[in-house]
Amino acid sequence: MNLKDFYYDLPQRLIAQTPLAQRDSSKLLMLNKETGEVSHEVFHNIINYLNKGDCLVLNDSRVLPARLLGVREDTGSPMEFLLLSRKEQDVWEVIVRPGKRAKPGRRFVFGNELRAEVLDIVNDGNRLVRFEYDGLFENVLDRLGEMPLPPYITEKLQDRERYQTVYSKHDGSAAAPTAGLHFTKELLEKIEEKGVDIAYVTLHVGLGTFRPVKVDVIEEHKMHSEFYVLDEENANKINMAKENGGKIISVGTTSTRTLETIADENGVLKPSSGWTDIFIYPPYKFKTVDKLITNFHLPESTLLMLVSSLAGKENIMNAYKIAIENEYRFFSFGDAMFIN
Repeated sequence: MNLKDFYYDLPQRLIAQTPLAQRDSSKLLMLNKETGEVSHEVFHNIINYLNKGDCLVLNDSRVLPARLLGVREDTGSPMEFLLLSRKEQDVWEVIVRPGKRAKPGRRFVFGNELRAEVLDIVNDGNRLVRFEYDGLFENVLDRLGEMPLPPYITEKLQDRERYQTVYSKHDGSAAAPTAGLHFTKELLEKIEEKGVDIAYVTLHVGLGTFRPVKVDVIEEHKMHSEFYVLDEENANKINMAKENGGKIISVGTTSTRTLETIADENGVLKPSSGWTDIFIYPPYKFKTVDKLITNFHLPESTLLMLVSSLAGKENIMNAYKIAIENEYRFFSFGDAMFIN
């Protein structure tokens, strides 16, 4: 398939810059994946479309305050570090801006309690960096770090918990699994009371999520890798729901990629952990996921290709056209879609 098949024109004004005051008050576009029919809802009414015996699957990864602003130790020149993944206890792979100032051996200072030395240059021009600090790194990062908001968000985030899901648990993401931002604890409690099981996976979202596809033929695109975990309790919940005829509703493309990575040809899941670089694009036969709650994705992105695999490219592109006509808010802090 060609990259241009996944292009659409989005007015700048529809890119959401701030989260809504109430998480579950966003718009919800309902898309029937079989007929292409579109209707409109409010997110908190999602409960009306979930049935007893279904299983809702959430990604409980938590975003690190991974953006560090500092200076070069010898010249005082300003620098920005963006933490990607921990390689050893105090060694991280990071994006450094401006990169030309971050040669191996160079040292940098962040506030009064954190220093760093560049060890090596690795893939995509990223750096391996060793940090020096007192106490726990997570505590230092919590004091000094900022949320690594996507580049299309230009307004400052007032409350950084709004870039976390209410059920986030395991630190490790460089970006939020944004489909889950619409849920409140109260809504999740009501969903459980209805008899819908809730299961959790962990997939630490990398910044590769925002990496543009640079090839014209999408099959030639190389996906980034992300670390996932599925434990026995949650694997059993999902398998049981499937076995008893319930639907598996994945919240977000990250949960979807995790489930489809782990599932065998019959859709059965086993507890596992590892790295996934699965690339889901049309035509793809889903093994576990039946329905998907998702946000609206960037033109020509791998995430748009994934949702097109589930609902059909024509249905998705038409739904996006309708969303634009109805002034839906797009991307991370935007509105939601339910593919059912």
